[in-house]
Amino acid sequence: MPAISGEQYVSRINEMQPNVWIRGKKVTGKLSDHPDYKGAMQTKASLYDLQLHPDLIEKMTFPSPLSKEPVGISFLQPKTKEDLERRRYMMNVWARKTVGMMGRTPDYLNTVLMTLATASPILTKQEKSFSKNLLRLYEHAREHDYSFTHSFINPQVNRSYQNEKPSTEPIAAKIIAKTSDGLIVKGARLLATQGGMTDEVLIFPSGNKLGDDDYAFSFSIPTNTEGLKFICRESFYKGDSAFNYPLSSRFHEMETIIIFDNVLVPWDRVFFHNRQDIAYELFSKSSFTAHALHQVVIRQIVKTEFILGLAQKMVTSLDLSDYQHIKEKISEMIIGLETMKALLERAELHAKEDQWGTITPNVHPLYVAINTFPTLYPRMSEILQLIGAGGLMAIPAEEDFQSELADDLDNYFQGNACSAVEKTKLFRLVWDLTMSSYGTRQTQYERYFFGDPIKLAGTLYNGYPRDEYIRQVEDFLST
Repeated sequence: MPAISGEQYVSRINEMQPNVWIRGKKVTGKLSDHPDYKGAMQTKASLYDLQLHPDLIEKMTFPSPLSKEPVGISFLQPKTKEDLERRRYMMNVWARKTVGMMGRTPDYLNTVLMTLATASPILTKQEKSFSKNLLRLYEHAREHDYSFTHSFINPQVNRSYQNEKPSTEPIAAKIIAKTSDGLIVKGARLLATQGGMTDEVLIFPSGNKLGDDDYAFSFSIPTNTEGLKFICRESFYKGDSAFNYPLSSRFHEMETIIIFDNVLVPWDRVFFHNRQDIAYELFSKSSFTAHALHQVVIRQIVKTEFILGLAQKMVTSLDLSDYQHIKEKISEMIIGLETMKALLERAELHAKEDQWGTITPNVHPLYVAINTFPTLYPRMSEILQLIGAGGLMAIPAEEDFQSELADDLDNYFQGNACSAVEKTKLFRLVWDLTMSSYGTRQTQYERYFFGDPIKLAGTLYNGYPRDEYIRQVEDFLST
């Protein structure tokens, strides 16, 4: 099967009937019909359709090495800088379709899977078959256009895990038995975004358990695996109206807790187990970080462009362009956008081939970008709130304009250069992005997208090459 259509994606997930729970009730019927999943699944389906659009298919896909049929470019292992540019183009198209609001479009984990599969020889240190397992999953996902959710995170019983008290029952997911059929896994994992609405679940070792082999395992299993359960957080869905809820009605990505109730992971699905050394080597020696961040920064740039456009649209609608503090705020956004763009271009300009033959962006500018965005994004959200001011506190709804209040609203809610309906739609967009439950989730999501900001700064500090600059100082002092 080549690159799939949106209809094929929706049909495949509905047929799987994953075990999803929302507010204590199991979801029955088609998942795509459930209000909390419908908008995101429809949007995700539209992304798949874009791949097959006659004007885009040659730019969004490449011929499969196996079938020669078109498959998604997010699965492409780049061998040249031109390949890297092709990947960026494809990711940019998808990001623009969601205005950067969906952090788990399929290209993110497709990219992760590609980078790990290219470094799969590392897994032969435990079992030759484990390397074959990872390669087989990658090829199967590429040929069938699979999408994935994943989890790195253990439950936060005690964030200082060294002081955790032993429990008779595992809390964080761990291997409790090894059988001739595979591993038996019991426990929980956190924060699987889009849990339930993907083909597969990828499980990686938790960074919170460094040095603990009990938690050093990785595998992928189908979303409808027996014993696998997805418990959803509080929904941020408020309604289908794109007028009232322009973002949350389309892009609401559900976060889930994954429960493993004595789940059997067949041996042909295991990549490694009880080997922290292999976990470290796989993620440090593959191009995982650089390529994952490449996709992330592309999306964040698109999101920044959208927010800048939204801010300027508000300024025009309210005739605020002569105020110096407004110019300063918009300029702050422009500086952030151009900084992110420059970092992305520098990463691509200095891309090099890794030991697995993958052209890989320079990771240091990308680390700078993801250390920048968790601060930039909340500030941009704040700027939108400051521009909207009290006007964001009382905004009419679509139903108001369909009532006998319409004439009053047309008169009293009009903007400087727009009608009352246009202004209201604009303000509801700002509200949904910055003040609704969906909007505050976006801010928290971007703050912690690639992990704890303090740890990210530490990673940048530890990994950034500075010897040349030290030598410059030493040469200067010696003269």
